[in-house]
Amino acid sequence: MVTGIFSINEVDFVLNMGLSLVAGILIGAEREAKGKASGIGTHCFVIGGSMIFTYISALVDPNSTSRIAAQIVTGIGFLGAGVILKGELFDSKESETPNKKIVNLTTAASIWFSAAIGMAIGFNFYFIAIVSIAFALIVPRIPKVGKRREEDMNKE
Repeated sequence: MVTGIFSINEVDFVLNMGLSLVAGILIGAEREAKGKASGIGTHCFVIGGSMIFTYISALVDPNSTSRIAAQIVTGIGFLGAGVILKGELFDSKESETPNKKIVNLTTAASIWFSAAIGMAIGFNFYFIAIVSIAFALIVPRIPKVGKRREEDMNKE
């Protein structure tokens, strides 16, 4: 009875959604820990949504996958730009005056990168997805040379 309900595609899809969820939680938790605008929910939805679009396009029309992939990149770029602009205009809750400092670039990049991870999962490129998840967790922990230089200059 169970084999009549679930086919290979459904089992594969559930595994992909599970991996997407784990990736979104890991990457989103790192962003939330730094107090950034997008966190677990955003990253889970971006990775899961990208995976779904990619997975379905590969099943329905394998010839359309590059077209769908291009649209995902464009759409996620729009989402990331919104995160940057919102942060650039009003990154201080106390002030309603625009701030000239651009913020949330790394958060926008993590959203864009998360979409790529979702696409890798959707195409069943699990090794690429897992290495990319590790990359997304390591990169934000790399020391920022510019901030250290600025801190050292302020101490003098």
